[in-house]
Amino acid sequence: MMFKMLYSKLHRARVTHSELHYNGSLGIDRNLIEQAGMLPGQQIDVLNITSGARFTTYILEEPAGSKTIGVYGAAAHLARPGDLVIIIAYALMDAIEASAHKPVVLLMDEHNNATFGNNSSDLAHDE
Repeated sequence: MMFKMLYSKLHRARVTHSELHYNGSLGIDRNLIEQAGMLPGQQIDVLNITSGARFTTYILEEPAGSKTIGVYGAAAHLARPGDLVIIIAYALMDAIEASAHKPVVLLMDEHNNATFGNNSSDLAHDE
């Protein structure tokens, strides 16, 4: 049996840009994608802490060092610049992999700098 497990997340990232008339996705600074072990084109869930909205989309790579978290296409109705979001990537794992896996969690500061990375259980109280 395969389990869909939390692979990594960006916790409390700040949306920097939204554009409604765009071929939808979520743009993430390339450095953050790499730190989190995510990939461009990967399916993700976005949980908007500010509004409570949730949506599924895919990753679009933004320039390294830009600190950009951009919401594009129809999802721009669900997140605005300044909103705090949680960006979650999952991976399919068998039971052995799942029991040993430790997700990568990057806690973001107000400027979208990763300030902390550790096991997701350390952040459970913030969700």
